[in-house]
Amino acid sequence: MNTTFTYSSPFPDSFVFGVAAASAQIEGAAFADGKGESIWDHFARIPGKVAHGDTLDQACDHYHRFDEDFALMASLGIQHYRLSIAWPRIYPQGDGPLNPAGLAFYHRLLESMARHGITPWITLFHWDLPQALEDRGGWTSRATVQAFARYADTVVREFGQRVKNWITLNEIRCFTMLAYGYGTKAPGRRESAAVVNQTFHHALLAHGHGVRAVREFGGPGARVGLTDNCDVSVPVTESPDDIAAARAWFLDKNLHVLGAIHNRGYAETYLKRVGADAPQVQPGDFDLISLPTDFLGLNIYTATYVRAGRGGEPEALSLPPNYPRADSAWLHLVPQAIYWATRMCHELYGHRSIYITENGCGYNDEPVVNGEVIDLHRRDYLRNHLREVHRAIADGVPVDGYFLWSFIDNYEWEDGYQRRFGIVHCDFETQQRTPKLSAHYYTDVMRTRTVL
Repeated sequence: MNTTFTYSSPFPDSFVFGVAAASAQIEGAAFADGKGESIWDHFARIPGKVAHGDTLDQACDHYHRFDEDFALMASLGIQHYRLSIAWPRIYPQGDGPLNPAGLAFYHRLLESMARHGITPWITLFHWDLPQALEDRGGWTSRATVQAFARYADTVVREFGQRVKNWITLNEIRCFTMLAYGYGTKAPGRRESAAVVNQTFHHALLAHGHGVRAVREFGGPGARVGLTDNCDVSVPVTESPDDIAAARAWFLDKNLHVLGAIHNRGYAETYLKRVGADAPQVQPGDFDLISLPTDFLGLNIYTATYVRAGRGGEPEALSLPPNYPRADSAWLHLVPQAIYWATRMCHELYGHRSIYITENGCGYNDEPVVNGEVIDLHRRDYLRNHLREVHRAIADGVPVDGYFLWSFIDNYEWEDGYQRRFGIVHCDFETQQRTPKLSAHYYTDVMRTRTVL
């Protein structure tokens, strides 16, 4: 351990502080200027699928208000913004005619970011698959991979002069397993294990095409990586036995995404486990899937506690009913998740540059009172997690940046507008923006580059 790097030490000068959001969740204008229907536009209109029947039609109206939003970002000292491109704005049918108005919108948006001194980090796919592709099979079909390849080529060619930081996909598990297995996210299907495993494979292929597109068309200085929401283990004690158990658990749970990418194929352990449900792999698939990347993005929210059981085998522990969590039932508060996720990805897979591309917490009731939102729970969450980022850097883990989720309250998928993750409050009726206490805290952290 580097004992000279303490919590009072500043983050490295090169460390990136930013915020994140996604096109479908903030833009609104869901059918404006030639945009096609996304699977979330469709899913939201199915009764009972989204809280209160909320749709993406207006969201934060960022489509019309991006310039004022970037002015607000700049006033808070935010210089890096992770955003996504809406695939249905570029190709309304997924793989049909190009929509020039969609390209023009993102040119205007990127020009505004440049005026306000904000660096873009673009995610090519953040869950808003064109519904026309879903009607032909969605991620169960290899045709979607080919459509994504064309889309990625178009976007990187079009915006490569302004954009140098690219992310291929956001959270493969969510738009495959949760969407086609559990059915809780769009398109809401419940398919067999074999079909779900094939969606994972198709997503990995799309990631490979995203890397290829940046290499071919990104120009000098372009960088690319994947954002993964890996399953994270935290050792119950930081003893050699518990750490070894947590590592073994981590490797096993991430075989089908990070393991497959970095081992240039599916591990025998994984293939034996899934048996006849293993994905179909064509010659050359892993040459594409395993193309080298420049960094790994990690979306870290929670973790599983693991200890060494009898014989040293990993034992995952269930949380007690009163274990602290945010208002999302899945978001149990485990700040150490950031430390162990980044450390394990560095030690087990050899990643030499890691960014926390999302980290945040959602709560339902955060009213504006006398012009303020006193979200001390979010301030506490943010401080505790930044301490773990700081600790990871001190221990030699190459964590190069942190993007807070999210800049503004937005459409939180199946939870609709009830769940607020933003450091800026959005009144969805008036579209009034109000920076919360957590926004001002984050401003001070970015200004001083220390955990305050």
